[in-house]
Amino acid sequence: MINLHFLTKHEKISSQLLNWYDRCHRILPWRITPVEQARGTKPDPYKVWVAEIMLQQTTVKAVKSYFTRFLSQWPDIKALSQASQDDVFKIWAGLGYYSRARNLKACADKIVANYNSCFPQTIEELRALPGIGEYTAAAIAAIAFNQPYAVVDSNVERVVSRLFHIRIALSAAKKEIRSYMQGITPHKRPGDFAQAMMDLGSSICTFKRPNCFICPLNDRCIALEKNETENLPLRALKTKKPLRTGIAFVALSENGRVYLQKRQEKGLLGGMSEIPNYFALNASKTDLSLAPFTGIWNYQGDIIHVFTHFTLSMSVYMMSNLVEKSYKNGWWIKTDELDKEALPSVMKKALAKALPTAFRKIKN
Repeated sequence: MINLHFLTKHEKISSQLLNWYDRCHRILPWRITPVEQARGTKPDPYKVWVAEIMLQQTTVKAVKSYFTRFLSQWPDIKALSQASQDDVFKIWAGLGYYSRARNLKACADKIVANYNSCFPQTIEELRALPGIGEYTAAAIAAIAFNQPYAVVDSNVERVVSRLFHIRIALSAAKKEIRSYMQGITPHKRPGDFAQAMMDLGSSICTFKRPNCFICPLNDRCIALEKNETENLPLRALKTKKPLRTGIAFVALSENGRVYLQKRQEKGLLGGMSEIPNYFALNASKTDLSLAPFTGIWNYQGDIIHVFTHFTLSMSVYMMSNLVEKSYKNGWWIKTDELDKEALPSVMKKALAKALPTAFRKIKN
């Protein structure tokens, strides 16, 4: 039997939140505002998709400029399909998690080839596309196509955990959180509701010191009623990231050009440009036998870079006045053109350690 009181409570949650969203929504380059939607403007699935892929593991603040630059380069799915993978990497460089860039290109190719450049609208077809998992498929379906799917990111997890007082470790509560989110997602304006939950989590129901007094759902929040908002969601203790060590080589030719090479397509930073380097657990930071060229290598300093699952400490060495030769997997490039290469942040850090003016914004 349907619990009408339960449904009424959920309907009130969505109604209150949408009323707040109509007044307080964030203005973001990939979004359609409530006013625009009311006038008949529909969200662009391409923009929604690109934004959601970029936002995985990356802040809104960091994504804004990348999104604008990406869209100016490839304004639609067909344009992206015609781009080279290297060009996509170059625009993506610095955003991290580079498998996302590879999946974007593969997904664009598949949509153009199999769907006549139009995004499929069923959740099953969306999930079958490269790089689109449960969350991204739900986000596209809800935001771009107005389908009532539960969209659950880290902000939503926090809001739902507090709203319904879920006292289970977050890692084990995913299914329950999704179930609650599905229950409160309205059939009318599900995309706006999903974005409203994200906005609420990022601006009011924050990880530390949530501003409960101005929350549009403070009369519905069980955690607030029990004075436990800052204790939720429950999180497992963080484990210390393993440390990997290694060595990197900045080779400078007699013409002042830097030697770069391409990483293997598969694996960490696959397909990106790099300077010669080697790192692993307990790897040597002084083994010059790993250098790409024989000669006198001068120590420039160390860099630290934090990846998702480990921390990397590398010693950087440089040698100058090399004679330029052609290599199968390498090339020489002017130092003032390094910013045009698909170099991940860790490689930019290493280059900046040896060539301080190469990337003025890079921090060690």
